[in-house]
Amino acid sequence: MFKIAILGGSGYVGSRIVAAFQRSNFECTVARRSHVAYYDVSALSQWMVREHISFLVNAAGFTGRPNVDACEIQKTECLLGNSVLPGRIREACEGVGIPFAHLSSGCIYTGQRSDGGGFTESDEPNFSFRTNNCSFYSGSKALGEEILQGCEQCYIWRLRIPFNHEPGPRNYLSKLLNYAKLLDARNSLSHLDDFAQACVDCVIKRVPFGTYNLTNTGSVTTREVVAMLRSSIASDRHFEFFVDEDEFMREAAIAPRSNCVLDNGKAIRAGIRIRSVQEAIEDAIVQWGQVPSPPHVNAHS
Repeated sequence: MFKIAILGGSGYVGSRIVAAFQRSNFECTVARRSHVAYYDVSALSQWMVREHISFLVNAAGFTGRPNVDACEIQKTECLLGNSVLPGRIREACEGVGIPFAHLSSGCIYTGQRSDGGGFTESDEPNFSFRTNNCSFYSGSKALGEEILQGCEQCYIWRLRIPFNHEPGPRNYLSKLLNYAKLLDARNSLSHLDDFAQACVDCVIKRVPFGTYNLTNTGSVTTREVVAMLRSSIASDRHFEFFVDEDEFMREAAIAPRSNCVLDNGKAIRAGIRIRSVQEAIEDAIVQWGQVPSPPHVNAHS
């Protein structure tokens, strides 16, 4: 039996990955911090061997609450969760010969490439500590990827602004519906369930290890998404926008935000099917508010 361990499997993204693996008939174990010492290389290695783990997914990390501005204050927790932990997991997995995946973020980029296209996996991050223009959260995520460079049996799966049909504080569509004022920007997005299935497909199809931008194909502006919302579930909602990013920073944010476009061509060429971002948003709006029963998981607590 091919057994998968998910660190952070009870979280917003991790729980969807658990559900996606289970739909594909994988045995999954959610490794909770109260039972497994994530940062203890020896303890984590021994646990994986004892539990006969075949593959590990790191969906743990630190995003800050209610948003990434919290990372500007909780810097120690942010560095531990996003930069130190990936290195500890790498050491543990390499020590016992178990392949693994690390969930990263497209927020290590800002804007678009000079040729107008989306950033590819071979492009160096331009929103990081090394470029000295980023939020602390984005810097910590870029550093986490650096720590995994050269790892031979590792996937880095990049998520970008998650959303689906389930209302909630981390859902991009919910944020647009609930924020008093919005910043218009062009971004790549990841439908949460599309992202989770793409992660599973990487394992099923045995695509080569490496970094993959698992975003829906294409990009959208905030105003374009708002127009889609107003045509359906928010027809009577008034949306107000900031004049520009300077006004947004003065009135609503502490740390600069990443607004960027990613190219998912590498994943597509590897055989990973991902819908267009417009189709994914339309589907989420049609199904808005239809919440399924939570999946059953084998959890250590």
